[in-house]
Amino acid sequence: MKNKILLFLLLDFIAITCHAQTTYAHPWMHKRVAYLGDSITDPKNDGSKLKYWNYLQDWLDITPLVYGKSGRQWNDIPRQADLLKKEHGDSVDAIIIFIGTNDYNNGVPIGEWYEEKDEQVMYGHGLPKQLVNRKRRYTKMDGDTYRGRINIAIDKVKRMYPFAQIVLLTPIHRGQFHRNEKNWQCAEDYTNRCGIYMDEYIEATKEAGNIWALPVIDINAISGLFPMHDEHTPYFKDGATDRLHPSDLGHERIARTLMYQLSALPCVFK
Repeated sequence: MKNKILLFLLLDFIAITCHAQTTYAHPWMHKRVAYLGDSITDPKNDGSKLKYWNYLQDWLDITPLVYGKSGRQWNDIPRQADLLKKEHGDSVDAIIIFIGTNDYNNGVPIGEWYEEKDEQVMYGHGLPKQLVNRKRRYTKMDGDTYRGRINIAIDKVKRMYPFAQIVLLTPIHRGQFHRNEKNWQCAEDYTNRCGIYMDEYIEATKEAGNIWALPVIDINAISGLFPMHDEHTPYFKDGATDRLHPSDLGHERIARTLMYQLSALPCVFK
């Protein structure tokens, strides 16, 4: 009798488990997702035939609204957002922002998130309220620095789309890029002309998540793409001249990473 009961319980558990597995739906399935960024997102970039968002479109039936443009930096995100709003209004479920490598290459200073001012504010705790002196910080909207550009862009996008999920992606590791004599970019193991390594731009992007209450997916770390190794050149357009732009294989790897990471995030809030 005990064996029969155990058998029935086991069969019930298997049935429930199988049902749960067959009915699971990825939260980003069938959604309308905007992609803002640079050449890695730009459909016209010739580094690959397919981009990471093409794979997500295929696997999750996402409708991609793509505005990334080659060579652009964080200061272009407000323009891309304006164009998105003009063409699609509020019919956007989520926005993925994947940018920053060109800010490093162009030597944009890192800058500061805030500036502080001495002010008076009304305060009372256990005593009658009264004016007290406090320091107050203001978000620094400085278009000439990396953090300032992020502040300007995210402030705008969050106000434009308060009900959309907004996700930041860190830039990926970058190897050398040799387009021609006037476009010869060194790899990330060199500082830029400000004397700053790529790492600081990666860290600033991650900091932005806490500053602006946004999820950040650290593609730099978890995608596994490492153009500094010759063994990883199949993931990039050309081992000799372009270890900056992912190949089809590189984009597929980014997409697979994103598919799993996005499964832990809600896409809509309404």
